[in-house]
Amino acid sequence: MFSISTLVDVVRIPPNMFNDDLNKAATSILKEKYESMINSDLGYIIMIMDTNIESVGKMITGDGGTYHKVEFDALTFYPKLQEIVNGEIVDITDFGAFVRIGPTDALLHLSQVMDDYLRSDVKSGIILANQSGKTLKIGSGIRTRITAVSLGKAATMGKIGITCRQPFLGTEEWINEELKKAESNINDKKEKIKIKKSKNG
Repeated sequence: MFSISTLVDVVRIPPNMFNDDLNKAATSILKEKYESMINSDLGYIIMIMDTNIESVGKMITGDGGTYHKVEFDALTFYPKLQEIVNGEIVDITDFGAFVRIGPTDALLHLSQVMDDYLRSDVKSGIILANQSGKTLKIGSGIRTRITAVSLGKAATMGKIGITCRQPFLGTEEWINEELKKAESNINDKKEKIKIKKSKNG
C-alpha cells in the first residue's frame, strides 16, 4: 500500500551549502539519507516530497555546520499481509518467479502459482503448467495476494512472498476464464431454479 508519511528529523547543513536555498539543501540531504531505505514501521521509503525546515539552526563547538529541525513528507510503500497487488514478472528462476510490486520484487514460489505440475524454463523466461497449458513469462502482468512480509533495515533485506493459488488471482487471461466459469455456473443455477419453479407451478 502506498501512502504519504510526515516525518521529523534534524539535518546538518554543511558550510559549503550555506549559500544554497535552505529547503533545497535540506531536501538534498534527506533524499540521500532516506530514499531507498527500508523502515520496519513505514516500509520502503520511495521519495522525499515537501520539506519544511526551521530557518534558525544550532551550532556545535568544533563543527562548522548548522543543525536544523525539519518536517517533511515521504512517499512510502508498505506491503500488508493479505493485500491484493498487481505486478509484473521481472525474472524466472528454477524455484519460481520474481514479481515487481511497487518499488520492490516479491517471490512467487512455484508451489504458490497453481494446483498443477509446473516446469521452469529459465533460458526462455517462462513457467509452463503441464495439464492446463497455462504459462507465465517475463513481462506478464499478474494479480497476487501478499502472504509473507519481512522487512529489514537494508534494501537487500526486504522479503515478500506472494501467491496466486486463490480464486481470481493470476494473469488477466486466467481471471477472465474464472469469471466466465463463475458466470456460467450462476446462469446454470438460475436455469435450474426456473425449471424447478415451472414444475412446481
